[in-house]
Order: sequence, then structure tokens, then C-alpha cells
Amino acid sequence: MMYPANPIEHLQRYGIKPSPQRIAVMDYLLSSRVHPTADEIYTALSPSMPTLSKTTVYNTLKLLVEQGAVLNLGIDDRNARYDGDTTPHAHFRCLKCGTVIDLYPHQVEGLELLNHKQLGNLRIAETRLYYMGYCEHCQNTANNTMHMD
Repeated sequence: MMYPANPIEHLQRYGIKPSPQRIAVMDYLLSSRVHPTADEIYTALSPSMPTLSKTTVYNTLKLLVEQGAVLNLGIDDRNARYDGDTTPHAHFRCLKCGTVIDLYPHQVEGLELLNHKQLGNLRIAETRLYYMGYCEHCQNTANNTMHMD
């Protein structure tokens, strides 16, 4: 996925007035591949923005999601995670370590996403596809632990 290089242009494309806080949050989401939580975004940005509050981060994320500039992933039962990549793709979450990984149809054989604006009389506003299992690292760790017994 090729992220937009400029967070200001990205915000404007979705009709959002750029402010220093919105630009910082958008820039973090566009440059991050970890699908962070609001708290993780706050922790990452607050050292360079001492006046940034958690409330501002939450309100900014709410606006970004409402305007369609960011995805709110429901893949984690404990925390909302956010993705700056709004192109059609699926997500995989490791049940052991919690890592969330992007899955694109052109990268994963057999991965097909419904990308239709309308199915019969149904108008599709959004499609979410989540896979859950164990990442390669956690599988290897489990295999090494089993062989050591």
C-alpha cells in the first residue's frame, strides 16, 4: 500500500480542517503500520507535543473515523485500533501477541474481498474482513517450547 505522503492533503481530501494535533495524529497513522490504539498514539506523540491531551487524541480519532479518513478496527476485543489505510484490505490479528497485520488481495493467494457498492437491493457502506490465528513468530515460539519438553 502506498500511503499519501502528506497528512495535510489527506485531511483536506476528507474535508477535515488541518490543525497541529490533527496533522500529528494523521501523520502517525499514515506512517505507522502497527494499527495503534488511541493510548499508543498519545504515548508516541505526547513527548513532542506536551500540550496534547488524551481527550484531544480521542476526539481527533473520532472525527477522522466519522469523515472516513481513518478506519476504526473492531478486531481487538479490548481496544479500538486505528488504520490510516482506507483502501480495501483485510486484517489478521495474532491471538497470542496481539499483532495486527494488513492483508491485501494481491499479496495473499485466495484472499478475495467483496468490494461492491451494491449487492442486489443492499447498498454496502463498508466491508470488514478479519482473520485471527497465530503469527509466524508465535508459531515458532510455540514449536520451540514444545520441542524443549
